[in-house]
Amino acid sequence: MFRRSKSEPVPDTTSSAVPGAGPTNERPSTKGRPTPTRKEAEAMARARAKPPRTRREMAQAQRSARGESTARVKAGMKAGEERYLMARDKGPVRRFTRDFVDARFSFVELMIPILLVTMVLSYSGNAGLASFGSSVLLLAMLLVVMDMVLLRFRLRRELVARFPDDSHKGTTYYAITRAMQMRFMRLPKTQVKIGQSLPEHYR
Repeated sequence: MFRRSKSEPVPDTTSSAVPGAGPTNERPSTKGRPTPTRKEAEAMARARAKPPRTRREMAQAQRSARGESTARVKAGMKAGEERYLMARDKGPVRRFTRDFVDARFSFVELMIPILLVTMVLSYSGNAGLASFGSSVLLLAMLLVVMDMVLLRFRLRRELVARFPDDSHKGTTYYAITRAMQMRFMRLPKTQVKIGQSLPEHYR
């Protein structure tokens, strides 16, 4: 009674693939995901901005905020942004002083190569070469002192001409300490090249 008749077609349970093609084992590709919509991006941003619920989450959020703030301040100091500078570096007078020092060649930049040469000569075992190295080092130190004196007078003249109503206190020390450093070690980072002409106004 409930038997299937012989003439009734058997339902096809096989894959509806193209005849002749083997079974497919393809998985849904995870590549090429659609770009999140604006609502989804805002939802993710709100999820990240949720206040921490535990003490551990609060500590992690504080450390992350301090790290971002420190990195931002360091980048601003290196770039010479006024709001991130220390009190000694702020103001148009100090900015001009930095540019004035950085735009000129200082003999102190030759001190490291000269020191290396004199060390090699002193350990060469030859008394004549060692004496020559000492003389070269002494001459280099005298040139550095003369260069710093010249820097002081030229900078003072420029400051009086450009900033007659501003205080110039501490600018000589500021300029000399910067000039005594190698260019790659100066902070804020140098913004001008050697020999570059400086702008007329620093306001």
